[in-house]
Amino acid sequence: MNADMSRPPSISELAELRLSRRTAMAGGLAAAAAAFFGAPAPDAAAGVLESTGHAGGHGGGHGGGRPLLGFPAVAPSTADAVVLPPGYRYQVLYPWGHPIVPSGPAFAEDASNTAEDQARQAGDHHDGMWFFPLRDRRSGLLCVNHEATTENLLHTDGRAAWSPEKTAKSMAAHGVSVIQVEEDRDGGWQVAESRFARRITMTTPIEITGPAAKHSLMRTSADPEGVRVLGTLNNCASGPTPWDTYLTCEETINKYFYYGEQPPPAGSVEERYGIGSESPYPWHTTESRFDMRTEPNEFNRFGWVVEVDPFDPESTPKKRTALGRMEHENAVVVRGRRGEAVVYMGDDTQFDYFYKFVGAEPIAKTRRAGRSPLDEGTLYVARFDEDGSGRWLPLVHGEPGLTVADGFADQAEVLIHTRLAADAVGATPMDRPEWCTVQPGTGAVYFTCTNNTARTETVDAANPRLNNRFGHIMKIDENGNPSAVRFDWDIFLLAGDEASGATVPPDQAFGSPDGLWFDAVGRLWILTDGTQPQVDGANQNNQMLVADTRRGDIRRFLVGPPRCEITGITATPDGRSLFVNIQHPGDTGTPENPRASSSWPDYSPTGRPRSATIVITREDGGVVGA
Repeated sequence: MNADMSRPPSISELAELRLSRRTAMAGGLAAAAAAFFGAPAPDAAAGVLESTGHAGGHGGGHGGGRPLLGFPAVAPSTADAVVLPPGYRYQVLYPWGHPIVPSGPAFAEDASNTAEDQARQAGDHHDGMWFFPLRDRRSGLLCVNHEATTENLLHTDGRAAWSPEKTAKSMAAHGVSVIQVEEDRDGGWQVAESRFARRITMTTPIEITGPAAKHSLMRTSADPEGVRVLGTLNNCASGPTPWDTYLTCEETINKYFYYGEQPPPAGSVEERYGIGSESPYPWHTTESRFDMRTEPNEFNRFGWVVEVDPFDPESTPKKRTALGRMEHENAVVVRGRRGEAVVYMGDDTQFDYFYKFVGAEPIAKTRRAGRSPLDEGTLYVARFDEDGSGRWLPLVHGEPGLTVADGFADQAEVLIHTRLAADAVGATPMDRPEWCTVQPGTGAVYFTCTNNTARTETVDAANPRLNNRFGHIMKIDENGNPSAVRFDWDIFLLAGDEASGATVPPDQAFGSPDGLWFDAVGRLWILTDGTQPQVDGANQNNQMLVADTRRGDIRRFLVGPPRCEITGITATPDGRSLFVNIQHPGDTGTPENPRASSSWPDYSPTGRPRSATIVITREDGGVVGA
């Protein structure tokens, strides 16, 4: 890299650095170099450039194999609509306020549903989700995260005159839905009556397991043993396990807790975890457990990966503390060399880290013994070296930087204060590491770095842009061994527009990659949340693109309504129905004017915008994206 790390690398320096690394996929490193060095402009809907040319808009390119993308790219949009390619349609399946079973309480357009109603309806801010098929293949269980709430739309009068009922409704709109969905003979989907249906909210009892269970930092006046907490919150993304359970990840936990009129001291644990002097959610005014002046340890009981068994509605969800405490984005589980669980995770904050957990024993052995594959093992954090190599650094008590003398009393404290432990061992601060996904066949791990406008002084090889408004996508290659402690890495693409040095074609420009998912045949779905390149002087709405990484082809597949995030992607096993979440459309609405920026999805003159799960299908019944 350039010797002066206080300035951004020049185009030639970055290209030279990246060309020095091993290319492990079409459209990757060599593609970026071609883009940097001014390869011929791509055709419409063309993808990431390769050094030998460019990918044609209808699946051309030089990666070999059958083209994976069979649709024309859609144009950027600022419309109050969901835009799809010709031949595709979508259905609104499960919007905020929809009952979890048809016999449940109906949604009130004026937001007059009670907290009791909300606890039996879809929560707000739909995010990560997963489809678990049932035996007949025309139905399944859909687990849906509800990350947050737009309080001005959740209540008839918004945040005014805050009350215990408003706290209760807001808490009931967080958490997870488990619903049963069924496909009819015409290809439509409905929410069905089901013995599996339930809501997990901020009042649901949840067990604390793993090394941090019973620790003094996990004990409160309501739970003096430190083994059970009420609720899960800010449930961002997710992941299924090989044993058919659902992992839901607690992300931005700091905004729910009130510290006091003054912010926490500089260098404190609370400051490192983002606690400030104000709480955007006034829950603490009616629920004392969110007031850190009276319950300082309640905060430690959030920020974990939570395991839910969708097939047992009587089961207690479990917070798996061996996976560490941070702003968890999602959790991708694969099998290691010995059959153990390996879990990849990002911590969604500027200058935070990418992690991996490796279970201590094979999955089959732990389950036969009645133990969890996620309660014993080693948590690692990633260091990305300048030469394109990397190392997983163990977060184990007693290792250098993680001793009693360093302020870590035991392994539980290492995990409760995961961020401080990662700081201590020298992990690489990243530009908001969010979703990750594993490529079928190769086992390569891709993860998004959404953006980082706070990067104003230094860059490094893995985070090469100052004021990184548009973000990038990373790739880790562990040479087929998920349990390895060393890896190679590359930047798969730099998002943005031409002026920002992006490595995607101008007509497919996008920013702030967030969600990321490989489908079964290897299409890489990229979902955005945040700053997008401008079109005709206006920021385009958030979008979803699809990349064929072998052939260097990337195309815009969907654009959402204003103010929304595109997130939460899963599909039926045959790939013919794709579930996607549209989160917080029109979130600038007010009680007086709820439709100020969007009326999607109902377009009702007396309604309000609603987060929702949609189902995308092809009009000819084919595989989505093919």
